[in-house]
Amino acid sequence: MMIEEFKKYGRLLFESGVISSHGGNMSIKLKEGIAITRRNSMLGNLTDGDIVIVEADGTGSEAASRELPVHLSIYNKIDCGAVVHAHPPYAVALSLIMDRIVPVDAEGSYYLKEVPVLSVENSIGSEEVAEKIPKLLKQCPIVMVKGHGSFAVGRDLEEGFRLTSSLEFSSRILWLCRNFRGDIGDFE
Repeated sequence: MMIEEFKKYGRLLFESGVISSHGGNMSIKLKEGIAITRRNSMLGNLTDGDIVIVEADGTGSEAASRELPVHLSIYNKIDCGAVVHAHPPYAVALSLIMDRIVPVDAEGSYYLKEVPVLSVENSIGSEEVAEKIPKLLKQCPIVMVKGHGSFAVGRDLEEGFRLTSSLEFSSRILWLCRNFRGDIGDFE
């Protein structure tokens, strides 16, 4: 069942365009540790061998995603069942010009409200991201790392996917509104 969930949401992340062929990663919390996607796996076409079991202290992590330190930090500090990391293109673009993404559409405004953007020196699997992102995730269940991607937490992979998909949809609408207005200032 766990493998099928990874396959389903990996495929949905890829098909919805929020990850490239080998981008992104996902994990779920286990009784003793986590299950996380393998480094350089194709989320849109996962196999049974693409899921790695890692103990809470990081043991067994050699093949795990580069973002493993971030996932482990999140599970240590946030009460959640799953973490989804994606690279939604419109949200990434907005993260380069905004310090927070505030949806202007009704659904995004209701569900997401305001998505923080974390600016760090090294954005991929760094200790800085691992240290700072849980604090932001306590305020909002999805956070953008500037120029890199989103981290969403939820009770399961479905909730992480829903948040990621909602952020990207709201980011596209915000991007369209900004382009129709001809500026990149705050849209109000």
